[in-house]
Parts: sequence; C-alpha cells; structure tokens
Amino acid sequence: MRLSLKYLIGLVVFLSIMLTLAASIISGYRVEQQSLIVSTLETNRAYAVKMAQSTESYLSMTLQSLEASAHYIAPYIGQKNAEQTLLSEANRMRKQTNTFNSFSIVDKNGEILAISPETLGLKGKKLNSEGGREALKKREAFISQPYVGLTGRLIIFLSYPIFDSEGDYLGLVGGTVYLKEENILQEVLGEHFYEDGSYVFVVDNSGRVIYHQNPWRVNDIVLENPVVQKLIAGKSGAMEVVNTEGVEMLAGYATIPTADWGVVTQRPKDVALAPSVTMIKEMILKTAPILLISFLVILLLSNKIAQPLTTLATYAESSTENNQGGKINDVHAWYYEAIQLKKALNYSLNFFIHQSTVDPLTKLMNRRIMDAHLEQWTEQERPFALLIFDIDKFKRVNDTYGHAMGDEVLKYLAAAMLEVARKDDVCCRFGGEEFVMLLPETDRHDAFQVAERLRKKLESTISPCGEVVTISIGIAMHPEDRKDSTELLELADQCLYEAKRTGRNRTIDYATMRI
Repeated sequence: MRLSLKYLIGLVVFLSIMLTLAASIISGYRVEQQSLIVSTLETNRAYAVKMAQSTESYLSMTLQSLEASAHYIAPYIGQKNAEQTLLSEANRMRKQTNTFNSFSIVDKNGEILAISPETLGLKGKKLNSEGGREALKKREAFISQPYVGLTGRLIIFLSYPIFDSEGDYLGLVGGTVYLKEENILQEVLGEHFYEDGSYVFVVDNSGRVIYHQNPWRVNDIVLENPVVQKLIAGKSGAMEVVNTEGVEMLAGYATIPTADWGVVTQRPKDVALAPSVTMIKEMILKTAPILLISFLVILLLSNKIAQPLTTLATYAESSTENNQGGKINDVHAWYYEAIQLKKALNYSLNFFIHQSTVDPLTKLMNRRIMDAHLEQWTEQERPFALLIFDIDKFKRVNDTYGHAMGDEVLKYLAAAMLEVARKDDVCCRFGGEEFVMLLPETDRHDAFQVAERLRKKLESTISPCGEVVTISIGIAMHPEDRKDSTELLELADQCLYEAKRTGRNRTIDYATMRI
C-alpha cells in the first residue's frame, strides 16, 4: 500500500507534537524534582541552623544560671547549718525552669551536699558517675557526653564550678537531663514529627543519638550516617542521604558548639517530590484538549498542503510512466507522490541540478566541483593548500553602485584569480562574494606567496566600480593542519575571520594564527 503525502505530513507533525510534549513533560518533571530537592534541602538546612541556634542559646542560658547559683551558694559551702539553704537552692534550680530532671550540689571531694529531688536518696554519697567525675576534674563550665548515672538512667550532666572569694575550688553545682524520659530537649526542639516521616534528631561528637522523637532510638550509635560524619567534622549544610532504615532522605544539619553536638532535620525524598507527580498529572489533563484540537488542525492543514503535490503526481504518473533512469533513481522514494515525481524528473531535473560544473557569473568552478576535489584529494591523502577569501566591504559596493556593478566586481576578482593561478590550481566560487583556491602539491610558503600575489594585485588595481577593492584571505594546509576536508575549510574560514577582525586586506595562515 502506498502512503499518501497528506497522511505522512499529519503523522510527522503529530509525532513531533507528541515527542515535544513528552520531552517538555519529562524536562518539566525533572526540573520540578530538582527544584523541590534544592528547596527541601535549603529548608531543612535553615531549620537545622535554627534548631541549633535555639539549643545553643538555651544551653548558654542554662550555664549562666548554673554560674549564678554557684556564686550564690559559695559562702555556704563548708558552713554548719547550711544544709537547708543548699537544699532550697537545689529545689529552686530544678523546679524553676524545668531544665533539669535532677539537681545536685557537690563539694570538691565529690560528696553530694544536697540533691533535688530528695527521693533519689543520694545525699551524702560520692559523685562517682562518669560525668560527675569528669566535671569535678575539669573545674569549669561543662556539658558531659551521655552516660549511665548513679540512678541507672541514661543522662547528660551540666555543671559549673564553685570557687570562694579567694579563688579556691569548693565543688560544683550540676543538673542532669534524663535522655530517655521527658526532658528539656523536647521543649527546646519541640515536636517536629510528621506523619509523612519527617523528623529531627540530635547526636553528640561520638555519633550517639541523644535526642529523637522515638525514645528507643536514644543512645543508638549512628556513626555510619554520612550526615553524622559531617557533624563530627564540625560542618553544617544539607545533603541527600539514606538513613539506617534504607529510606532516601533530604537532610539539613548544623552544629551546637557549646555542647559539641549536632542537629539533623530530614524529610523522606519521595514525600518531598510528591508535588512533582501531581504537577505532571495536571499538565497531562490540561494539555489533552489542546492536543486533540491540534490533531484535527493537523489533518486539515496536511490535506491542504498535499493537494497540489498530489495533483502533480497524478499528472506525472500518466505522462512519464516509461521515463526511468539517471541518478534520481538512486533516491529511495517510499511514498506515492515521491515515486511518481521521481519518474517524471529523472532526466530533466537531475541534469540541470547535478551536472552543471561552472558558475554562470564568474565562469569559475562551482561549489560542487570544489567539494569533489576536496573529497578526492583527502581520500588520496594528497597534500594541498586551501585559500578562502572574500571582498572586503562588498556590501558597500552593492549599496553604492548597484548589484549589476557588484557582479562586474565579482567577475573582475575571478579574472584576477585565474591570472595568478598556476596550471593545476583550482579556482572556485564558494558562494556570494566568497571564493576558494585549491593549490595541489603546495607547501605553506608557496601558498602564502600565491595569496599575496592576488591580494597585492587587487590593492594596486582599479576595479570596474572605479575604486580599489581589497580582499582578506585565510589559508589552511592539508594534511598538516587538518586531514578532514570539512574541518580544513573551517580552519581556513577562521583565518579569514581573523584577517577581517585585524584590519582586512591581509592574509592569515593557520600556523601564524596559532602562534
């Protein structure tokens, strides 16, 4: 069955629209996804910084509160009848801000002088916990890493040293935060758990979770997490990561310098990208009516476009049925109209289009002959020089003296080319005011000399328009500069452009331009 051109046009245009639409949708989908990823990462990064700053501020305020308490009770340390005063201060510090789950006052030997709540039963005992011993040793403001305290709870210990007016160390005041129970971190960080799987967690500098919406995750070691590794290295930022449960997450992270902790806020990647799927569905629904209308318009236009050609094909079928042969038969005609026109135009069109070798105006070889020489010589690996040139400011000649005079100037240039050309040189009109000379078996020096003879001849002679016209020339060598003819022509053209750019009326060789 022979296909009709109107259906082919309709099919091609319809496919073009469908492919363009598909490409637009896919491109839009990917751009939207990337935008959502970047936006979510930046949001989580900013949120992590905010949480870190809030926690940092709260910890700084807490240490200041401990400092004030240490100054207040310093005169009472070691004094008789001060037991009630110390207990009152411990109760005040625990209950006033709900910062601490327990609060203690300890002398320099590690004996607990007062503790709140008293029900812990630790008064008079030694502070032998890991965090307590480290705080006594450091004698400075201190926030411990998580450890199991005297009560068997997982805690962190915040403390401040007590010094008397002479600067002698008396002990410390300290509060504990129970990590697996309701604590101050929950108040500072708030409730950030969403049903879509987003969450916030805090880790210390060893990769241990010290805060998580899920209490059972507290005390987990998550050192293999790339985000946690960034935090341990002291960095803040955002990145895509796969969490310990194998879920792709978009995470922001920031450090808390005072405690040497890090905050991570993250959201599942598929949740963040969900709006892009919705966008695609809306695009498809909104473009469907337009697509249907476009298809109908395509059918009407393709019929209109194909009707004249179909009529010509019908006439060709009846008038040239026996005329077959020539180069046009090599063309693969695969639809009805092309088959019939191929028969009718076999000799008439092929002869005039493909057999002509001379430019009708200048009588030089035309572009087809030039291409044939280039193809043949490059296949034979024959050395040759390629000169390409055109008339400087030729548009001004046409505008000033008219196109007829412009044609005379072109013929004048062609005659000059033939005068300086050698026996085997090929002179061609490349197109418009551009010309090419192919110089076989010619080295770079001789090619330059030929180009200069032509250029100087023109600059010293009055042209048909009554004034001197000049040319700019570019030279490239085969095979030194390029082996491929197309690339060689491009190099010569670049040299021509350089000659134009640097003042016109000059010859530029590719080797010189490279220097």
